[in-house]
Amino acid sequence: MALHLNLLHEEISAERRRQRDPLKIGMMLLTAVGVLMALFYMWKGYQTLAIKNRLAGVQREWAKVEPSVTAAQKRSKELTHIISTTNVLDRMIDERFYWAPLLQTLSRCVAPNAQLTAFDGVLSEDRKTVTLNLDGTAAGREPRSAAEELRQLLSEQLGRSYSDVKVEFKTLEDLDTVVTVAGATMAMARYNITVTFNLRSPEAAKAVSTPTPRGSKK
Repeated sequence: MALHLNLLHEEISAERRRQRDPLKIGMMLLTAVGVLMALFYMWKGYQTLAIKNRLAGVQREWAKVEPSVTAAQKRSKELTHIISTTNVLDRMIDERFYWAPLLQTLSRCVAPNAQLTAFDGVLSEDRKTVTLNLDGTAAGREPRSAAEELRQLLSEQLGRSYSDVKVEFKTLEDLDTVVTVAGATMAMARYNITVTFNLRSPEAAKAVSTPTPRGSKK
């Protein structure tokens, strides 16, 4: 069996102790950590630079389109205001009450032996109810009957265009005077009629004014 002698035992032990020195190992670890941190900060700096470049590009693009966007927003506000105003005007037109058709209906109801001497009409604040006050005279053999015919005709004719029509005498009294109508002498009566009715909605009025088509018979 061969015998090996280690004449450098002390030098080898000293070299091993130097390699296991904690300070040296710590310095190596710190150097490695420093290198890693430097690489990390370099990578973050590159990312930051890239983001700044992208931000600068976006800002340049925004500077180009900002006047158009601002003008479009201003125009959008103007159009919104115009649309709101138009809707209000349309609603006012749809809810507007026209007196001319009512006066035309009243003129058709007044017979030759009846006369209107005063007319007063009021539209309620909610624009749904109309109140009329009619003063006049009627002539005939039975002047009260002539006034009653006028009242019934008003109720019938107004009921075709409006809802909840009420035509009532406020006063009805005979007069001592007489009048000649078509060569005949007739007594007279004075009346005051109160008329109230509700306005139909535009949809209901359109449905009433539009006749329902009838199916053809085979």
